[in-house]
Amino acid sequence: MADKMKILVVAGGLTHERDVSLRSGRRVANLLRQLGHTVEVCDLNSQFLPTVAEFEPDVVWPLIHGSVGEDGSIQDLLELVGFPYVGSRAHACVLASSKPTAKSLATIEGITTPAWISLTQSLFRQVGAPAVLQAILQSKDNLSFPLIVKPADGGSALGLSKVSSEDELRSAMVDAFAYGDTVMVEQFIPGREIAVSVVDLDELYALPPVEIVTDDGRYDYDARYNTGRSQFFAPARLTADETAEVQRVALEVHELLGLRHLSRVDLILGEDGQIYLIDVNVAPGMTDTSLFPQAAEAAGSFRDILGEIAAFAVSDK
Repeated sequence: MADKMKILVVAGGLTHERDVSLRSGRRVANLLRQLGHTVEVCDLNSQFLPTVAEFEPDVVWPLIHGSVGEDGSIQDLLELVGFPYVGSRAHACVLASSKPTAKSLATIEGITTPAWISLTQSLFRQVGAPAVLQAILQSKDNLSFPLIVKPADGGSALGLSKVSSEDELRSAMVDAFAYGDTVMVEQFIPGREIAVSVVDLDELYALPPVEIVTDDGRYDYDARYNTGRSQFFAPARLTADETAEVQRVALEVHELLGLRHLSRVDLILGEDGQIYLIDVNVAPGMTDTSLFPQAAEAAGSFRDILGEIAAFAVSDK
């Protein structure tokens, strides 16, 4: 283990995922303290920059989930004030946090993703919601029920709905727009939901995949953070070949988007055997029910992996 460090964990913020972020931050801070490091946790508010200047950390660990925590904003700010930080640089966060952008880049590189469209609130206002919804319903060749409706950025599956009728689609669009100005409508893919976490330090490697099974087939916010809604298998119940393939895809996506230190790539292993890219996370959750910690434990020790990431980030400029 590296020399003892001063680490500032940033958690909370004014996002829809504030509670999850605080839980992630407290857990990471406690585990890093167990390794002997001096750790403070601060919120993202008007005292953030004064706290950074006063504490003078060896490294900052941003654990703000969603919006400014993952869209490159806090990363750009940390670059401005000159402190090393854990996670991807701002330009890579921009690419990964926008689901349409990440999926477009992946498609260009031949990575399979479910059929999808992105729609803005501005389009709905100018064209009219009935006309846009009717166009979706008539798009039999590209999209058909069941569909997944979700915000085009953000995490924790906030605003996500699985819909099977016109009325459900209308309601789901309203719910998703409550979390952002752009909404994605994506083809639902039957299969197994697999999360592959990636660690990118002196070497790049994928942790054991985690399989998620929910009581109703929807891995939404409630299923993620309320016990009893989901079962997790770490490692996932995959063959050796399936494991190798989902890990290969996750590593390819991580490198394609230019990510660093850590990420989590969410996939569907379809009933047809095809692997579909669903989402990319640059600041994965670190709560008791989060997927990155489960993968890290399956690989050996979540606490030790946290320590290795923090130590590497200090000198990774």
